[in-house]
Amino acid sequence: MSFAAIHAQYPWDAVMASIAAKTETDVEIALQKSRSGQPLALEDFKALLSPAAGRFLEPIAQLSHERTVQRFGRTMQLFAPVYLSNECQNVCNYCGFSAGNKIPRRTLNPGEILREAGALKKLGFDHVLLLTGESNKIEINYFTEALKLLRPHFSSLSMEVQPLETEEYRQLRQHGLNAVLVYQETYHRETYQQHHPKGRKSDFLYRLDTPDRIGQAGVHKIGLGALFGLEDWRTECFFTALHLQWLERQHWRSRFSISFPRLRPHEGDLAPKVEMTDRDLVQVASAFRLLNGEIELTLSTRENARFRDHAFPLGFTSMSAGSRTNPGGYAEGKDASLEQFAIEDDRPVDAIAAMLRQKNYEPVWKDWDASYDQPEPLQV
Repeated sequence: MSFAAIHAQYPWDAVMASIAAKTETDVEIALQKSRSGQPLALEDFKALLSPAAGRFLEPIAQLSHERTVQRFGRTMQLFAPVYLSNECQNVCNYCGFSAGNKIPRRTLNPGEILREAGALKKLGFDHVLLLTGESNKIEINYFTEALKLLRPHFSSLSMEVQPLETEEYRQLRQHGLNAVLVYQETYHRETYQQHHPKGRKSDFLYRLDTPDRIGQAGVHKIGLGALFGLEDWRTECFFTALHLQWLERQHWRSRFSISFPRLRPHEGDLAPKVEMTDRDLVQVASAFRLLNGEIELTLSTRENARFRDHAFPLGFTSMSAGSRTNPGGYAEGKDASLEQFAIEDDRPVDAIAAMLRQKNYEPVWKDWDASYDQPEPLQV
């Protein structure tokens, strides 16, 4: 059985109605279970996502903070997204890289990739996330060469590119790939097809089962998430949690992370169908922390500085910093090529690190060491 089969067992409208029907009593039960250390069921998670939980946001967020400090300490991992290419054959009407947008296209060559690496090392980064559009010009050989170039310079390399086959993920892992992020965008199949009418990304089920292929390849960490604004965010979160629990059972050797991107201005400018407020985002992140004490939660520079400064202690474990969403952006500047989306928190990296220290948090610049992924020596 695949996750696609599990997904099909939960009608979207029924899930949305069941979340809306949760009562304040349901929320209190979920909180009581969490305080006593009992594991939460998905029905409890629905209660924490529900409109009824809005009145309990402060105790939910406070408990989330406590759980996060207990597990991760007062640390925050900092990473940088590195866009290698804006070439894309997909038609996604919420993305600046969409094939329908008449923009200059650029793919970094080896020398340009190394210049980006040098600029990032000067900023202090030891953990980078490599991103591209989805194009047949940017395939496995390009990814392999990029990893070879960057492996000597960074302790952790993550990727967010088009879905690949299991053997391709396995090949990339052999060249130093530590983590893969693949966002479903929306778990609502009809809405997915509406926003991805053609191109490689139009295959909903292939994308849905991508995290399983990543796990089968033995990749150390798998990232999940939905793009908030395309559909009802509460229901998106339920399906993300359902997906997470499936993957944890099937691929228990891997770690997992969740991101919470909200639609941001871009070339094309799709208005959100469903608004997600700052309070809503805090509620969602806190609910995920109470559901799963081990999950890593990421806070993006899509969010403004004031929100990030106040929200990061409430469950998050990693933050992007000093981000550029265009190829060549770190070495050549923001105008080197078109951005995928507009950054809201554009403070320099050292300012974010200073903010964290001021709040008695330690900025962590690396995710893990490559040596952790080496086979254990034989016992004789």
